[in-house]
Amino acid sequence: MKISLNELQSVCRKAFAGMGFEAGHADDAAAMVAWMQSYGLDGMKALNEGLECVVASAALARPNVIYQDADLAVVDGQHMSVLSSGNLALELAFAKARIRGLAVIKIRHCRQRQLIMGYLSRLADRGMNVTAFWRHSQTPITEQVVGFRASSAVPSIRVFELADTPEDDVPNDGITIVMANHFDLLPKIRSEDEYELLACHDEADLLAARHQALAEGLTVDPEIWQQLRGFAAKTLVEASEQSRSDAGPAE
Repeated sequence: MKISLNELQSVCRKAFAGMGFEAGHADDAAAMVAWMQSYGLDGMKALNEGLECVVASAALARPNVIYQDADLAVVDGQHMSVLSSGNLALELAFAKARIRGLAVIKIRHCRQRQLIMGYLSRLADRGMNVTAFWRHSQTPITEQVVGFRASSAVPSIRVFELADTPEDDVPNDGITIVMANHFDLLPKIRSEDEYELLACHDEADLLAARHQALAEGLTVDPEIWQQLRGFAAKTLVEASEQSRSDAGPAE
């Protein structure tokens, strides 16, 4: 089925509120999903595949900072969705980068890492060069690198296959973000012997996908859409008793 970008963002916002997200977090989470869907990157599919995790993450409003100094922050994502508190973690890194020129944040034990691209886009649009990378634990191991130029909301995306499996047993469930306000951080392959390029999305390709989506509407799975509308309806149900008690005429 086809819907507009505004319709998607509005229903997502209400759905996240129905799950228990605070208003500001619901707005940010909705924008992250809608951004990804509008660029043809299957934001709704990513949301649906971890929907139970998103619902469980609703109460997690603040990131758990394990360590930080002037240039670095390490955050425990507590195996929750990046839609929950990823926005606050990224704002922490952005503030450091504005002051120091360069900052790194590592979010450990987080889920639905693809969806974080929507918030990275917002930070890039505010004048920050941003690169994020993470690895997937399947065999062979793949690595995804996403880079935004400062003042651009459109990234360059690369997915690589690692030639050799690392010997360490550290789980691949984190994400590293580097921000710099004075030089580019776009992803480049270092050696053809070390990596095999599996997928590539350049800025021009993603812009074309977005223009098409805005002109023709966004394609969403009807079943997923109904699930979101069900969560959105909870915002009305939960408020009904209080609404009725406050709905009488003023004296």
